[in-house]
Amino acid sequence: MEDTQSVATLMDSTTSKIQQLQKAFSELESHRAVTLNLQWKQLEEHFHGLQKSLKRRFTELEDQEKEFETKIVRSTVMLEKRQAAVIAKEQASLQRLQEKRDAAVSAIAIALEKHRKPCSVEPAGINCEDQDEPFVLEEKTDTSIDIGHVTEDTWKPFQGGVVEVKSYPELVNLCRNMDAEGLHKFISDNRKNLAALRDEIPLALRAATNPASLVLDSLSGFYNSDVSISDAKKDANLLGLRRTCIMLLECLSTLLNTLEIDSISSIISENIKGRAKAIAEEWTPKLDELDVDANSGNSLEAHAFLQLLATFSVNSNFNQEKLSKLIPMVSRRRQTADLCRSLGLSDSMPGVIDVLISNGRHIDAVNLAFAFELTEQFPPVSLLKSYLNEASKASTPLNSGNASPTVQNEVNEKELSALKAVLKCIEDHKLEEQYPVDPLQKRVLQLEKAKADKKKANEVAKPQSKRPRPNGVGNGPRVNNVVAEKNFYPRMTDRYPQPVYDVPYAYPGPTSAHVPPFMGAPAYNFSPGHDFFGNGYHYQASYLH
Repeated sequence: MEDTQSVATLMDSTTSKIQQLQKAFSELESHRAVTLNLQWKQLEEHFHGLQKSLKRRFTELEDQEKEFETKIVRSTVMLEKRQAAVIAKEQASLQRLQEKRDAAVSAIAIALEKHRKPCSVEPAGINCEDQDEPFVLEEKTDTSIDIGHVTEDTWKPFQGGVVEVKSYPELVNLCRNMDAEGLHKFISDNRKNLAALRDEIPLALRAATNPASLVLDSLSGFYNSDVSISDAKKDANLLGLRRTCIMLLECLSTLLNTLEIDSISSIISENIKGRAKAIAEEWTPKLDELDVDANSGNSLEAHAFLQLLATFSVNSNFNQEKLSKLIPMVSRRRQTADLCRSLGLSDSMPGVIDVLISNGRHIDAVNLAFAFELTEQFPPVSLLKSYLNEASKASTPLNSGNASPTVQNEVNEKELSALKAVLKCIEDHKLEEQYPVDPLQKRVLQLEKAKADKKKANEVAKPQSKRPRPNGVGNGPRVNNVVAEKNFYPRMTDRYPQPVYDVPYAYPGPTSAHVPPFMGAPAYNFSPGHDFFGNGYHYQASYLH
């Protein structure tokens, strides 16, 4: 700043220097016989030009300096924000780590305390000291029951006690009776309240003698041998059954997360793991027949397979690379990130995201990038813009007007879906500052308006249906031989008009046994399946029923 001021002072003193030079030049001129006015004017113009040039350059340098200082301030603010964000993430990670550590230490302490002070057995029943458990076993049970390597000493089902399931107490009886088929039917009958069922099934599974065995039994109908893979996608009952199987696997996993290590090892015994592994090996060849692109990241078969491995901890028996190739088939499922962590596939996520991007599924890629903190390697805004660019390129060749209306509508619908998906992704991950949504919302409104206008135009272009005549004849076929009608059937008066029905049911016409012989002449032209007699009046089929 001091150098700038000194330069400005020197530039201001230029005028005085020029005046001094003029005086000196005048004195020199007075000693000469020849005048030097012309030479002095040239020198004066030269110096004034230098002065203007220096001032202009100095002004430019000042502007550049101010701009540079502004950039420095912005960069400093941005760096401070990033530093604060990094510090916040570090603190959040440390807090989560500390919480997990405290939970682990607490669980170990509780286990040790229970081992030192076992549950007190009284003649009236069995009451545990742990007040956090919502179940109380009141009846005395036989402690020598063998339930497939799950003994009463390690896993205590609440067969005679009270299980606190508020909304659907029937779940407790179904689980206590190990009724997998009944459990499937109950969930199907109450599928409108899946959220409540999902919360209460883990509690109800505590009443089962062997919860893991019950869930494995429920998987028996997942693959129906009578239904092909192509037909399975259209079978609503089979799709519902598969969703129920996945939910039961997730509920068992939720139950296991609330238990101690000893209880988990007693439920997921070696025998149970063997059964789960056998089912997974039976399902593996069927996964090879699935179409990765056709599933669009929402494959129930792949989801059930991965959830089976994660719930029963048998993923180590399968190739991790092959498991990672199944992730794009379930990338749209909300449980994908947790599944990947449970299966130990976190290190494979960059490759999975690359596959999703190459297949044009940028939204799923952005979601996984946020879930596994890979946004620096895969910038979300860049991915979303690339996704919209591809969607707009698909519709560009059709804007010339050569495409049919049906094809144009499909392309516009795809672009509209892409815009809504991007807006939802921006909202979910709070990217509004990095990716303004106003242009996207305007484009959505434009496409929706065009869609509504086309719909109105199509409705106007449709032919209007004719109204029924007042005498009840309706829009039936005409009778050409009017003379024959007048000869054989007198005209019905308006005193008893025929009723007009809202729904023109097409009943078959009468048989030849009910028609007089003189109506057999081919003078009448009726369309097949008519419901009119030869006189043109409506046939009253309701009286023949």
